[in-house]
Amino acid sequence: MPVEHVDVLIVGAGVSGVGAACHLTRKCPDKSYLILERRERMGGTWDLFRYPGVRSDSDMFTFGYNFRPWNATQVLADGASIREYVEETAAEYGVDEHIRYGMHVLKGSWSTETGRWTLEVRDAATKRRKKFTANFVMACSGYYNYDEGYRPDFAGEADFTGTIVHPQFWPEDLDYQGKRVVIIGSGATAVTLLPAMAPDTAHITMVQRSPTYILTLPSEDKVSEALRRFLPDSLVWQLARRRNILLQRGLYQLSRSRPDMVRNLMVKLAQRQVRGKSDAANFVPHYNPWDERLCVVPNGDLFRAVRSGKADIVTDEIDRFTPTGLKLASGAELDADIIVTATGLNVQMMGGAKIEVDGEPVELSKRVAYKSVMLDGVPNAILVFGYTNASWTLKADLACEYACRLLNHMDRHGYRQAVPIAKDGDRGEESVLDALSSGYVRRAEALLPRQGTNGPWRVRQDYLRDVPLLRFGSIDDGVLQFRRAPARTANARAEATA
Repeated sequence: MPVEHVDVLIVGAGVSGVGAACHLTRKCPDKSYLILERRERMGGTWDLFRYPGVRSDSDMFTFGYNFRPWNATQVLADGASIREYVEETAAEYGVDEHIRYGMHVLKGSWSTETGRWTLEVRDAATKRRKKFTANFVMACSGYYNYDEGYRPDFAGEADFTGTIVHPQFWPEDLDYQGKRVVIIGSGATAVTLLPAMAPDTAHITMVQRSPTYILTLPSEDKVSEALRRFLPDSLVWQLARRRNILLQRGLYQLSRSRPDMVRNLMVKLAQRQVRGKSDAANFVPHYNPWDERLCVVPNGDLFRAVRSGKADIVTDEIDRFTPTGLKLASGAELDADIIVTATGLNVQMMGGAKIEVDGEPVELSKRVAYKSVMLDGVPNAILVFGYTNASWTLKADLACEYACRLLNHMDRHGYRQAVPIAKDGDRGEESVLDALSSGYVRRAEALLPRQGTNGPWRVRQDYLRDVPLLRFGSIDDGVLQFRRAPARTANARAEATA
């Protein structure tokens, strides 16, 4: 079969993949590249999720790309606006012309002999397999499974006579007007769905096994609105972005150093906003702030929905489904026409593709992350992974900037291969997501790469420390090993001289 070759193959045309292509266009204009996208549209998460109210859970001044300002004053943008922003960015940099849609990457194989990656893909249109080769690969497909969300098995599901929906696969024709709705879950999806659906339902209840921290943010940045009257948009954006980066980092650090203080403050703020319309215990989590991601709600919309009487929150465990709803462990029963299982996601690395280096399978859980953007023993590959305690794109941008710096460094010195090599003392037991104790992280412990014990092998989850490391730090640091030309077998050398 014909094999197409480019300098860089990017897997995924979501926020990270489009961003990676834009960074290459800006910093490595001579590099040829393609984006392989499994779906039929760009946007990734923001094209997949279509449930009511879907929005960012990070402010857009820091979630937007560092090279293309988010100039609206909307703080938490809706999914359609984010997808449009990604599409406009791709068009501006000509990225849309380099995307191959319907390409499901099944396997990635590195050959030291040829100094190339070979990606085997399945073409959704023809159902046939194709191959692409590249000198460098950037994995930008995120870390969750697009094919299936996390769905625990509940007793009695078959008995329920209503409709069961998972937010990851929201039916376009779902009619919940005047219906009784129950949402199972307490994460970002659940706290988004409740206020978005409440006005149109007869009643909506969120059933949570344990409470989460819910923080109210203003829907519009009034400070930026005011500054725009006498400052240029570019400066207003820079000021807002820097302010929000410091606020994000400050809240996280305070949560880790003074957890009791932050816990008490956030609980009191939540209880004050609900104004006695729901049991105060529904807003008292059993873990410290930032052991799991905080949930944010614009203008306290979730609390408004509860105060209106159209919505409620119940903290209990599910005993079983019944023909008319749910029976809880406490013995209480909830009637429902529709049950939404906002129970989370399944983690999947590399989009589920198998990875090989010189014919040997790569077991990711036995690899250590280098500067949180490469894996030890895996050459010429960048893993674009966002922050868990701040906006995803802050880290994605830095990872892509580092990739461009690495590619340019290799070109200047005539290098063809770059691979980080960890020593025995560098390897740790914690995963790259170990800072979180969320259910999806614990379930994926055996799938995730490790982080190391020191230096570039530690995953810091700290933008202010990653900037000097990834944007300005030395490329040739003694850990990353380079090779000027691919190694060649004796037979290959003989053929070349025959």
